[in-house]
Amino acid sequence: MTNELHWFKSSYSSVPNQDCVETAFPAAGGVKIRDSKRPTAAHLDCTGPAWTAFTDAVKGSEIAPSGH
Repeated sequence: MTNELHWFKSSYSSVPNQDCVETAFPAAGGVKIRDSKRPTAAHLDCTGPAWTAFTDAVKGSEIAPSGH
């Protein structure tokens, strides 16, 4: 059994070398989040329900880009 994580970027990140957020979903549950520019730096951990609430809020445009 391996503890290696599979990190991936959003399908909206289609530009090569674009800096963005990467996520991984460990077998033990939860979500890990990291900055693609600094993959070896510390990452954030959140629960599955917290990640779902965040992505639902973004999809629902409850989080507006700054300046808008």
